[in-house]
Amino acid sequence: MTSGSIIEQITDYAHRADPYPLYEELRTTPVRLLDDGTYVVSTYYEVRSLANDPRLSNDTRNRSAGYARNAEAGDTNLPPSFIFTDPPVHDRLRDTINRPFGPPHSPRFIDDLRGDLAKVVTELLDAFEGKDQADIVEDFAYPLPVTAICKVLGVPRDDESRFHEWADALASSLDPRAGDAGEEKGAQARQELGAYLADLIETKRRHPGPGMLSALAPDMTPADLEATAVLLLVAGHETTVNAITNTTLTLLRHPDVLERFQKEPDLAVPIIEEVLRYEPPVQFVPWTTALADIEVAGTTIPKGSPVWLMLAAANRDPKRFENPDRFDPDRKDNEHLGFYTGIHYCFGAPLARMELQLAVPELFRRVTFSGLLEDPPPYRANAVLRGPRHLPVAIDGLTA
Repeated sequence: MTSGSIIEQITDYAHRADPYPLYEELRTTPVRLLDDGTYVVSTYYEVRSLANDPRLSNDTRNRSAGYARNAEAGDTNLPPSFIFTDPPVHDRLRDTINRPFGPPHSPRFIDDLRGDLAKVVTELLDAFEGKDQADIVEDFAYPLPVTAICKVLGVPRDDESRFHEWADALASSLDPRAGDAGEEKGAQARQELGAYLADLIETKRRHPGPGMLSALAPDMTPADLEATAVLLLVAGHETTVNAITNTTLTLLRHPDVLERFQKEPDLAVPIIEEVLRYEPPVQFVPWTTALADIEVAGTTIPKGSPVWLMLAAANRDPKRFENPDRFDPDRKDNEHLGFYTGIHYCFGAPLARMELQLAVPELFRRVTFSGLLEDPPPYRANAVLRGPRHLPVAIDGLTA
């Protein structure tokens, strides 16, 4: 099996339901050179080291000639969002964006959303009444995060439904196999979403209200704020949808853990953290670039080379995690890479964790499941943001 073929298999939809045997094979060579000049890094300590190395860039414009340069689909005349920039631009943008979002300037912003989001969870579960089956994605995992991120930004709730198609197209465009058609669809979605947000941002400048768009309007250029809002609307709910769905699927596949969880609700946090290691919503980061020659595990990655950091493979590295293929909520020292690491650590991780900690315990407290209707369920095409497209389940009952 050549290095090229194993990556082709990992990105092939045929292996979406269970890529982990391929990741195991990938780890036998911690740093692999592909035929196109890409370096793939798959072991925990090497991935973590590179993700914290200032010589590794998230700005694909630093790649050598001949490599794909834009990880955000299409030219929409917007600057790169902060996730695709490096210091000092990254630090300036991220520091500005964080002021209305979290400590030290807004220490209660996330927690103050808890009551409203708990009501959304209740409303979504109330709608299960009288049903003998449901789709966890469409009926539960998708609506909560999109409501949350729209509330964070100050997007009118009446407009939430418009984001589903845009978000799907943008998320799909990050897939290495998206091709020209996928990139064009992503570019169109980014343009349409950007136009919507540009109008909304202008309205917020004239008539400030709740949410980050109003708070950031005086401190950011319209283009930077628009690019940031596009990123947060997509990343802020796509990954959380996958995390909620992956947690539900994992618990239904492990009835012994589920039975214990229903008796010990304090297991919620360790269960969620273990799922973020065991079934991370972001499987790998395919857009980094070496700014200098970097030696990793005896291999020199040349300046200008594209680098893929395989987070899901690293999260099951036996050199870091004992029995890594075992789902174990009692796992100690679970320093997983489910939310990445370093300066690009997931900006929305505190919000995502709160949503998971609200949604998962209440879902399994109120709903009695009789099983999965499809296992494996149908997955999204995207190899990067991996999760079920639908999760049909059978329901025995609903409690108040």
